Amino acid sequence: MRDPRPLLLLAVVGSLLGLTANIVKLALQAGWPALAFLCCSALGAGLVLLALAASTGNWPGLGRQALAYYLCSGLLSIALPNALFFLAIPHVGAAFVALCLAFPPLATYLLALLFRMEQLRLVRAAGVATGLLGALVLAFGRSGGGSAAPFWAAAALAGPLVIAAGNIYRTLRWPEGASALSLAPGMLLGGAVLLVPFLPLSGSTPPLGEASVMLLLAQIAVFSATYALYFILQKIAGPVYLSQIGSVGAVVGASLAVLALGEPASLALLLAGLLVLLGVFLVNRTRTA
Repeated sequence: MRDPRPLLLLAVVGSLLGLTANIVKLALQAGWPALAFLCCSALGAGLVLLALAASTGNWPGLGRQALAYYLCSGLLSIALPNALFFLAIPHVGAAFVALCLAFPPLATYLLALLFRMEQLRLVRAAGVATGLLGALVLAFGRSGGGSAAPFWAAAALAGPLVIAAGNIYRTLRWPEGASALSLAPGMLLGGAVLLVPFLPLSGSTPPLGEASVMLLLAQIAVFSATYALYFILQKIAGPVYLSQIGSVGAVVGASLAVLALGEPASLALLLAGLLVLLGVFLVNRTRTA
C-alpha cells in the first residue's frame, strides 16, 4: 500500500503557502512594512519551533556546519525568496505572487537531474511540465490586482529560482543525523537574522493596532506549521516531490485572493487548477520513497 503521508503533507503545506500570500497582502494594507513583517514572522515561528524542538529532545546543532546550514538555508528558503514575494505583492497582487509558487518544481527537477539526485522519468517529467503549464495559463490569464509593473513581476518570478536552489541545497547539505524538527527553527531564525540589517530600508515602523498584531500572530502560526512539516516532507519524499507544494500553493493562494480578497477573477483559473492537480498526480504516481 502506498504511503499516504507525502500526498497529505503536500496538500497541507501547499495550502499554507497559498494562505501566506493573502495574509501578507492584508498585513501590508494594515500598515506593516514588508521586510519587518517577514522578519517578525520568521523570528516568531523560529522561536515557536525552537521551543517545540527542545520539548521533544530535538535540539538544533550548534556546530560550525550546522550554523552554516541555518544561514544558507535561511537565505535561500526564507529571507531572499519571501522578501521578493512580500515586496512584490502591493504591485502585482497576491494572486500573481501565489501563482509564481508553481514554478519551483521545474527548476528543482532540472537541478536534481544536473546533480544526479533524480533519474529522468518521462511520467514525472510530464507531471512537472503539466504543473508548469497550469502556472503559465494562470499567468497569461492572471487574476492579480495591482499595476503589474514589469520590475516587480520579474522580482516575483525570480523567487521560485531561489526556492529551487534552496530545495537542492538543503538535501545535499542536510547535517548528518539531524532530525527534521531540529533543522526548521535554525532555518527560520537564520532567515530572520539575515533580514535585520535591511529593516531600516523599510522606512516606517510596524503598526501596533489589534488587527496588525493578529495578522502577525496568524502568519507566525502559518510559518510554524509550514516549516515544521516542510522538512518532514523533504525527508520522506525528496526535493523534487517537495517542490510540488508550490503548485498547490499557486492554486490555493490565487483562489483565496479572488474569493476572499476580491481580486479580479479569470476563466483561466479553473483550467490552471486542473492542470496543476494533474501534474501533482503524475509526480505522486511515480514517487520513490
